[in-house]
Amino acid sequence: MNYICPKCDNTTYEVDEMRATGGRWSKIFDIQNKKFSSVTCKKCSYTEFYKAKTSALSNVFDLFTN
Repeated sequence: MNYICPKCDNTTYEVDEMRATGGRWSKIFDIQNKKFSSVTCKKCSYTEFYKAKTSALSNVFDLFTN
């Protein structure tokens, strides 16, 4: 990936993943059915989030492991 930070023009970055709940029922049952990838600049810590697809299997697994 050729990433250039829009704030400081740095080219070193870190990629990570985050999960979050979506609507009312997923909050009640603590199902984290939204998945995001993040890209963080190593120099200035500017972070961008990108929505990623989740599978039904991972949502079911999340229901039983929480």
